[in-house]
Amino acid sequence: MMMRKTIGALISIIIVTISSGKVSAQSNVDITVSLNHIAVYVSNLEKSTAFYETILNLKQIPEPFHDGKHTWFTIGSAGHIHLVMGEPKEYVRDRNDHLCFSVKSVEAFISNLESHKVKYTNWPGTSKEITIRKDGIKQIYFKDPDGHLIEINNDTSVVSK
Repeated sequence: MMMRKTIGALISIIIVTISSGKVSAQSNVDITVSLNHIAVYVSNLEKSTAFYETILNLKQIPEPFHDGKHTWFTIGSAGHIHLVMGEPKEYVRDRNDHLCFSVKSVEAFISNLESHKVKYTNWPGTSKEITIRKDGIKQIYFKDPDGHLIEINNDTSVVSK
């Protein structure tokens, strides 16, 4: 009787595991996703390209279109940022909709922002203040020329060495 209950319990665990997708996830290696790029819609490609190069220190990479409407940047193993020029559309941007980059020193990055007269805030929006998350990560926020919110933090687990 004890053996029957044990086998019944094991069968239940196997059925729950299979129905939860844990077994099938291992067999779907061919559909594992990786980030390739993030497209950012901009109204002035020249101005935005200069901003992403100067303020974020991103390096341009070749883009295949050569139509004057695209600039591509590498963001290392994470993929690319594609700036795409188009018609400006006015809409309210939520603070939760943002790009985030990590740096070794938020203070050094702030010096770069200040030297280029780029205003920054903490998460609540207080000018020239740093947010410190519960895990100790420092964060600041600023906007690109089209109002896209960008976060800079010092999460050393993702900073290039």
